[in-house]
Amino acid sequence: MSFDVLSDLNWLAVIVAGIAYFAIGALWYAPPVFGRIWMTAGGMAMPEAGTRPSPAIYLTPLVGSVLSAVALGMLAKATGSDTLEEGIALGLVVAIGFAVAISFVTAQFESEKPKPMVWGAVNAGYHVVGNLVAAIIVASWQ
Repeated sequence: MSFDVLSDLNWLAVIVAGIAYFAIGALWYAPPVFGRIWMTAGGMAMPEAGTRPSPAIYLTPLVGSVLSAVALGMLAKATGSDTLEEGIALGLVVAIGFAVAISFVTAQFESEKPKPMVWGAVNAGYHVVGNLVAAIIVASWQ
């Protein structure tokens, strides 16, 4: 594989996949879904009622989601993954092989967090769903 594959990507699919990954995170970390669990496990306090974080805090996850979608698009091209089923396989391989592994290794060393493995599991679950959806989009939207 080379970086030449970048010129072959369906950039609309990559952008949509990146935005979908990001949107999944917005839902995943919402307090009624896993936000409260994640914050408690990480030793973070819920924000005061009526307060919102700076919009800038969302920039890093958005950029990360788009970068992940680019990588998934490159891998889809390199492996010839261009169907729904192949997108699912690609998403699971990347999610479990990289995202889950990295999330739990990181969690293992987050000893200052009250429940580091719960924190890691919430993060890992998000990346499984996000990678899966993004891989399905980039693989099947050729």
